[in-house]
This record gives sequence, structure tokens and C-alpha cells, in this order.
Amino acid sequence: MSRPNTASATSVAKENNIISVRKMCVIALAIVLNVIGGHIALLFHLPIYLDSIGTIMIAMLYGPVYGMIPPLLYGLVMGFSIDIYSLYYMPVGMILGLITGLAARYFSLKGWRIIPGALMITIPGTIVSSIITAVLFGGITSSGSTIIVQLLNKAGLGLTASVFVVQIITDYLDRILSLVLVAFLLRMIPRELYSEQDG
Repeated sequence: MSRPNTASATSVAKENNIISVRKMCVIALAIVLNVIGGHIALLFHLPIYLDSIGTIMIAMLYGPVYGMIPPLLYGLVMGFSIDIYSLYYMPVGMILGLITGLAARYFSLKGWRIIPGALMITIPGTIVSSIITAVLFGGITSSGSTIIVQLLNKAGLGLTASVFVVQIITDYLDRILSLVLVAFLLRMIPRELYSEQDG
């Protein structure tokens, strides 16, 4: 009966730890990207959000399950610091991470495909966020797009319809920009820093 190769087992365990730590560090970076982007959008009252860059990056790299982690933690950080709305919109970010991770498995989200791909990952979350915005907040959020919603509502479009029209436009633009930035970041960051495969 042969004895187990303890050196080999130790090497595998260390390798698994390295991969695990690496993945956690990339997820932490993604959360930081979400926080920075969200702060910029709030500071300048932009009609887009910029708080899903890290979410999209993780979903594209590691899949739908990991893609839901950054928006969950981001929502908690922002919600208990400067933007209470983030707590209510956590499900939207988690849906985005889930859909983006699934889409990245079967559909390239690079190059010209960013245009249709952005629409694909936008629609499910927009439906949910529109309902949250209209039902819970009467169309008012911390985003600069609130002004547009109120103008459309007063023009006779109706609150829910106004929210959806504005959300689909602003969310779509936000997702396009986020996908472009993610593609740029993944070109700039050495692959060995985030890849699960060594060698």
C-alpha cells in the first residue's frame, strides 16, 4: 500500500488557497470600483449610476454567483454610509450580476456586441428598479434622472411609465459605459492577477 504524497497534497492546498485569496482580492477591487463610481455619480448628480462596473467585471470573470456578491456588499456599504437608497436597490445589482454572468457564458460582451449585450443585461434589472422607484419612492431617487422623471410625469405620461422610460435609457447608457470600462480594465490588468488558471 503506497503512502500519500504529502508534499503534493500540501502544494495543491496552497494552490487552492492562492486561487481563493486571488479571487477575494479581485472581488474586493470590484466593490471599490462600485463605491468610487457610485460616489462620482452622486457627487456630480449624473443621470447614470456608475456603481455596477465592478459587478459586471466579476460576473464576466467568475460567473453569475460571484457576480451577485459585489452589489450585495456595495449596497450595505453605501446604504449605511451616504446613500440609503442603495439598500433598497441591492436586488437590482444582484440581478445584474446574475444576468451578466449568464450572458457572458453564452454571448460575447466585447467589441460591437457590447451594444446588444448591454440591452440584454439591462432589461431585467430595469423592470425591478422601476417598480421599486415608482412604488416605494414615488419616482424620486438620489440620481440626477429624477428630474427627467418628474418632467415626464407632469407632461401626462404617468409616474410608472415615466420611471420605466427614464430607467431603461439611463440604465442602458450606464451598462454600455460600464462594459466599455470593464473591457479596458481587463486589457490593462495582467491576466495572471485574476485568472484562476496558472501557467
